[in-house]
Amino acid sequence: MRRTVKILDIPVDNLTMEGAVERFKYLLGEPGIHTIYTPNAEIMMAAQREPDLKAILSEADMLLPDGAGVVLASKIIRDNLKERVAGYDLTLNCFKLSSKMNISYFFFGGKPGVAEEAAKKVQTENPDINIVGIRNGYFSADEESNIIEQINASNPDVLLVALGAPRQEKWIYKNKHRLNAKICIGVGGTFDVLAGRAKRAPVFFQKNGLEWLYRLYKEPWRFIRMLDLPRFILLVTAKKVGLKK
Repeated sequence: MRRTVKILDIPVDNLTMEGAVERFKYLLGEPGIHTIYTPNAEIMMAAQREPDLKAILSEADMLLPDGAGVVLASKIIRDNLKERVAGYDLTLNCFKLSSKMNISYFFFGGKPGVAEEAAKKVQTENPDINIVGIRNGYFSADEESNIIEQINASNPDVLLVALGAPRQEKWIYKNKHRLNAKICIGVGGTFDVLAGRAKRAPVFFQKNGLEWLYRLYKEPWRFIRMLDLPRFILLVTAKKVGLKK
């Protein structure tokens, strides 16, 4: 039975990483196309301003807390999420299933050349993986139908979409009825990290919920966007104590 925690009316799956991988495997065997998103506090806050985005996240088949802020919010409302489940780590764990399950992947997104570099790295570490297609994330509206045809011709089990949030979630939602994949996952900057174009925060920052601080140090221009983190926590707190409906 699916167990979720409602944070600002958005149901977030209460799973460990192991549980998330098991649900991924379950969704692969279910009929239809399924969506997986991993929002952080910024995206959860954006969803409060954009009803369409809130609906998209709420309708996901698995919505995981990629960010210490989302886990903290669950503690504030006293319905604790088990742990943070980062989208990058989930993707790597799904790749590891390649030696046991014949899962095919399509890499869609990133700057030209990045997805190719990411695929090479993944194939080196997971020789049994089946990557059936690659396409960068730079395209015009006129090219969208051709991209969908390319994806469907490859017949992937899993479509990894790296267009950045919330663009990737909106793209998946808009086009999922046209796609043949079994699962679509919004993976954000995963290709950049796999390709060595970007680095994750050191383990200390990851374990202590401080990835946002490391990201701010590396990319100070993100300061305005990161103000959504305290706004998100304040909004959750206000709703908890009944100051805001």
